[in-house]
Amino acid sequence: MRVRAIAPRFSASLWGIMAQTFRHAEILDIARENGRVTVEDLAAHFGVTLQTIRRDLTDLCDAGRLERVHGGAVLPSGVTNIGYEERRVLNAQAKERIAACVARDVPRGASLFLNIGTTTEAVARALLGHRDLMVVTNNLNVANILSVNENIEVIVAGGVLRRSDAGLVGDIVLDMVRHFKVDIAVIGTSALDEDGDLLDFDVREVRISQAIIRQARQAWLVADVSKFTRSAPVRIASLADIDQFITDAPPPARVAELCAEWQTQVTVCRPVEG
Repeated sequence: MRVRAIAPRFSASLWGIMAQTFRHAEILDIARENGRVTVEDLAAHFGVTLQTIRRDLTDLCDAGRLERVHGGAVLPSGVTNIGYEERRVLNAQAKERIAACVARDVPRGASLFLNIGTTTEAVARALLGHRDLMVVTNNLNVANILSVNENIEVIVAGGVLRRSDAGLVGDIVLDMVRHFKVDIAVIGTSALDEDGDLLDFDVREVRISQAIIRQARQAWLVADVSKFTRSAPVRIASLADIDQFITDAPPPARVAELCAEWQTQVTVCRPVEG
């Protein structure tokens, strides 16, 4: 007896829905990795029309998964920060380049503050080859990263544990920060706007970042340019208060002009060719 296998038949509309579902998932993965997506790049990536990608982005934005910007979309922002694991992988290569630039410029024997953030955690990893550093931090992840190097003294500014990202916040941290005067404060931020303001979500964290800037001889901001596509409700400081802005690509023209006016050095850490 001959047995004939019968393949299931799917209508063209069902295949279209399945393909769209797979595209949506991958579009979100690309957005998480790079901070934003563009219509042209996605159309080339999937081999579909620009109109198809625009419909995909409209669907994802209507569902609250993305926010539309000119030419594409970005991860949504607002009064709540995205999750730590999502932030950790977001623009990971850019953070590594920024961290390498910082490590290159930190002299032996320096004292530093490192605040809460996934970019400052990348800086901690890049500093593992250094000797004779003293690092004060309110970031338990930074402390754990640096703990493997016996040539780096690590001081944890204890406070209330924020379990979402292992950050320490509260008045105890503020009191401890005020006991130090370090050479360099390396700080991250959740968002940047075109007025040159550094923005964040947690008022308690912002107060600590402000104290860290005051208690340092130099303040270095580490932030990739995707931060200009995000917003947050609490102001930390202005780029006018920062000595060096270390990033992965040139900032918007208005911000570059403001930095020149304020004598804030902008260091762009580009990919290494080849």
